[in-house]
Amino acid sequence: MIELQDALRRKEIWAVGGGKGGIGKSLITGNIGISLARLKKKVLLVDADLGGANLHTTLGIGVPEMTLSDFLSRRVENIQDVIIQSEIKNLSLISGAQDFLDAANPNFSQKTRLLRHLETVDADYILLDLGAGTSYNILDFFLFSDQGILVVLPEPTAIENAYRFIKSAFYRRFKKVVTHQGIKDLIDAAMDQKNTMGIRTPYDLIERVKLMEREVGEILELEITKFRPKLIVNQVRTKGDIQIGFSIKSACNKYFGINLEYLGYVEYDDSVWQSIRSKRPLAVEYPYSRPARCIERIVHNLLRKEQLTLSTLY
Repeated sequence: MIELQDALRRKEIWAVGGGKGGIGKSLITGNIGISLARLKKKVLLVDADLGGANLHTTLGIGVPEMTLSDFLSRRVENIQDVIIQSEIKNLSLISGAQDFLDAANPNFSQKTRLLRHLETVDADYILLDLGAGTSYNILDFFLFSDQGILVVLPEPTAIENAYRFIKSAFYRRFKKVVTHQGIKDLIDAAMDQKNTMGIRTPYDLIERVKLMEREVGEILELEITKFRPKLIVNQVRTKGDIQIGFSIKSACNKYFGINLEYLGYVEYDDSVWQSIRSKRPLAVEYPYSRPARCIERIVHNLLRKEQLTLSTLY
């Protein structure tokens, strides 16, 4: 019983990423945090968009004096010193690094130190607002989290970048579980969709790995079942836009073997840009708007899945 209670109190780390910029990651992260805080969960938002921080703006907070850069550069030693309490009960923020040129590409020791300190924070949920793209640091934060959430817009370039993000994260996960340098090199080569080995899908890669080391190939097969990213479609205008989420889920299962979970969508509405212009959180300024209600449903979906996961463990 004690172990179950400990598990229920255990902090969850959620990472929100995407294949490109300007898709609403910060707005969604901030308002997910507000929804959780209103459910009496202690929430810490971390602007991990290193080099392009703006999460504080979506929360209506001015440029903070202390940011993540102060921690990364060791101007402060304790993560608590860069945590800002918001006006919303149970919600705090670590603002992103805006003045530290090397912050966009922290080295291994900086990244490890940050994650180690985050584990000590008194919070039920830690939400990481990741930068755009597929750099190793972004992928590592995404893979480290308990829930990796991908935001996509219903437009061709965003969808294409979302597939690239999923594939990159998937292969990055593969690479981190193998030690054989030849297999690591093979994974790197497979990242090129035009590779001359005919590797087009993770299944192709696994079959090639099995020819080299059968046991390693079987390990990678198991990793496929463990990798379960989540998806949110933002700025939905039509029923066809809603359907895009199901199409991406189906394609990921068919071509990658990945069981992606479609959490839901956020409708397009003028209340979003109006809240951004007024520098007030959407969930505070327009709590009954369609986008705010959509995000609340997404949070309830996430919490329900979390409870279902716990019920299978105990």
